[in-house]
Amino acid sequence: MTTPTLRDALNTVWELGYVPQTLPDALPQNLNSALPLRPYQEQALARLFYYLDGYPKRVKPSHLLFHMATGSGKTLIMAGLILYLYEKGYRNFLFFVNSSNIIEKTRDNFLNPLSAKYLFADALKFGPKEIHIREVTNFQSAHPDDINILFTTIQGLHSRLNQPRENSLTYDDFAGRDIVLISDEAHHINALTKSNPNQTEMFQLNTWEATVNRIFTARPDNLLLEFTATVELSHPAVAAKYADKIIFQYDLKQFREDGYSKEVNVLQADLPPLERALQAVILSQYRRKVAAKNGLALKPVILMKSRIIKESEAHFEQFRHMIQTLDAARLEQLKQQANGAIRRAFDYFDAQNISLDNLAAELRQEFDAHRCLSVNSKSDSEEKQLLVNSLEDRDNPIRVIFAVDKLNEGWDVLNLFDIVRLYNTRDAKKGVPGKTTISEAQLIGRGARYFPFPLNSQPRDQRKFDHDLDHEMRILETLYYHSAHNPRYIDELHKALIQTGILPDRRRTVTLRVKSSFKATSFWQNGAIYVNKRIQNPRASITGFRQINITPRHRYQLQTGQTQETAILDDASANAGLQTMTQSVPLSDLGFHVIRTALQRLAFYRFDYLQRYFPALHSIREFITADNYLGGVTVDLVGATGQLAHLSPAQKLRIALAILQKISKEIRTGAPDYVGTKLFEPISIQHCVKDKTLQITVNEGGDQERGVAMSQTTNAALNLDLSGEAWYVYDENYGTSEEKYFVRFLHGMMAELQKKYAEIYLIRNEKLFTLYAFADGRAVEPDFVLFAVEKGTQKPVIYQLFVEPKGQHLIATDRWKEDFLRQIEQEYNITTLYANKDYRLVGLPFYNEAVSKTPFEQAFRQTLSL
Repeated sequence: MTTPTLRDALNTVWELGYVPQTLPDALPQNLNSALPLRPYQEQALARLFYYLDGYPKRVKPSHLLFHMATGSGKTLIMAGLILYLYEKGYRNFLFFVNSSNIIEKTRDNFLNPLSAKYLFADALKFGPKEIHIREVTNFQSAHPDDINILFTTIQGLHSRLNQPRENSLTYDDFAGRDIVLISDEAHHINALTKSNPNQTEMFQLNTWEATVNRIFTARPDNLLLEFTATVELSHPAVAAKYADKIIFQYDLKQFREDGYSKEVNVLQADLPPLERALQAVILSQYRRKVAAKNGLALKPVILMKSRIIKESEAHFEQFRHMIQTLDAARLEQLKQQANGAIRRAFDYFDAQNISLDNLAAELRQEFDAHRCLSVNSKSDSEEKQLLVNSLEDRDNPIRVIFAVDKLNEGWDVLNLFDIVRLYNTRDAKKGVPGKTTISEAQLIGRGARYFPFPLNSQPRDQRKFDHDLDHEMRILETLYYHSAHNPRYIDELHKALIQTGILPDRRRTVTLRVKSSFKATSFWQNGAIYVNKRIQNPRASITGFRQINITPRHRYQLQTGQTQETAILDDASANAGLQTMTQSVPLSDLGFHVIRTALQRLAFYRFDYLQRYFPALHSIREFITADNYLGGVTVDLVGATGQLAHLSPAQKLRIALAILQKISKEIRTGAPDYVGTKLFEPISIQHCVKDKTLQITVNEGGDQERGVAMSQTTNAALNLDLSGEAWYVYDENYGTSEEKYFVRFLHGMMAELQKKYAEIYLIRNEKLFTLYAFADGRAVEPDFVLFAVEKGTQKPVIYQLFVEPKGQHLIATDRWKEDFLRQIEQEYNITTLYANKDYRLVGLPFYNEAVSKTPFEQAFRQTLSL
């Protein structure tokens, strides 16, 4: 029987809800507000905090690994855990990595408030105390009240400790203080593990890993927290080492499925290297213009990758000459043979009235030698390093990077959109990708980091057009890998990309078409879908706790200090001898100064932050004393007889802190930043419903029906040819099994429906419209909207029913969506579009074939009076 790993155990307790999922206030208050934590980052931190504070099998000293995809924001997690551990009493942090380039980037992210990627808030506050992040060269000079970080390469750390010099870091630095070791690109320290020595040899061998282990094991409360995307779990010794250490895994495959990466397309061209480079230039400029048209400041970057440095230098000079001499004739030649994305680019230039002469002049300026950079030398200047590490900055002019492999690890750039492979070699054996191909696939994974941009209310940092591949802005979330026409190499690269997780195993592109029969109806011509909007929560009406349902009464259990001895098999109650009593007191009875001190210790209660939730609040004194704020809160204190009348100042402070932490969570929930409007406004059917080109991953994520046409599924219970069904607006359905079950349900109801309703149309919502929850403005995209137009009435009612089939595993998680859908019927207001028609909007309960079909059908029949 296989022993469960730490990751398996934590997955189980997470699913069972045993892991607290609300992060401490110190994190959102002290991290850079421009870099909000994503859900998986919050989970990674929550799992760590649970392991350190509540996991019954915690091992000390604790050695843990975050196995997370390149680009998933590991450094922000590091910043979050540093803040948390500071609150737990840790002051000294050792950050080490294999590459000096990564050191410089991380130092900038941690220490430079002017950096665009600075991780922390402008001021770090823990209660009333403001602290600082300091870089130190040894821990003997560490400041006891600040966060002290020593940055070093693993090679430098090993050398400094084993060849000590005066005033340098020594092993004595670690003997008398608890240390948090943070290792980035941690796979580099596994040299010793893979050599598989015995325990004595492990201690004696003079290696990087042995150096780290000696520091780590010096004290029981030390922590070693490793981060990497590429731990070699295929190696038996490495897999055994990390079986009880992987606290969180979020691989590139999951990262892509969740929409946090660019999409990757391979563009083969039977052209010489320079012509392929020119294709990338065309795409890059097209991308820049599309971004500008949509109000986005984007400077796309191209990576020109060569096999060896000598070739890279030659390619740099050839490219420079090509750009200098570029003219309309050369662009015309490229245009004549263009197809796919290159054709779309030229068509866009034509539509914008950009002549080839003007385009050539533009490219000569935008891609001249001053905007190209070669980074192949280990002795590259500091200026070059700064340019490479700041490619996203608006004042950085670089459009093209020439490199061999200097950027293969640790390169963090979001505006890389084209990688051009300027060679045509293969290193596969028997069709298995070789090291070079795997390295190229990993480079593509690094380049696939998503360039965030706002669009309506959609998340900035997730793909937006997987369900609309024809949208012009799709080019802003697609990375192109330009290769020579080499089918065998492309096949090997494809395998490598699947292996790394950046491509799904099976993917297909399909086009959903609106039936011509539907376009001939009056409903297509004149119909509308009513939707609401998301707006900023004005909070103007919030004048205290009552408006946002803050709990006015709380319970606090004091530690009594009593002891009791019982026999384990005694039938008597274990609590029979413990005498306690409950006393209700106003929170204000703890004392104004006690409450004020507690507020100062909790970052959430900064006055400027409180005013975001309570605009009418005038002072902290009002917040503490007024009946509509803390003055109206009561505490039920439970303690030993006589204890309640003699509370110490320390006990009063603990009570206040506990109650205030509970209230802060309720305030966040009760007064969110956004709300959904109750006014629903019409969007014309013609404007909203259109043909859609979708990219569908087949059978990934567990549902075997996703991506399979309903007319072609082998499951007889789901098979249905929709081409002849006038009520189904699109020509096919590629949805999940639950979505297909619902369509079959509606097909079975059609004869009954058609007796009462003149027109019935079911529209699959393929990113056609979005609703927003009334309470907090969260986006909801119901899978279907069903329209039913009453028969035989002078002023027919048009029913608009929102329907969400839901897999059983998602029902509990998405319950808030069902709650919102059920609220629509009672809460909506509409703008009248036609005087002779009435619209009725209804959200139905979730549809699930196995567990909720009956209540769904009851609600369905009741709504439509069947």
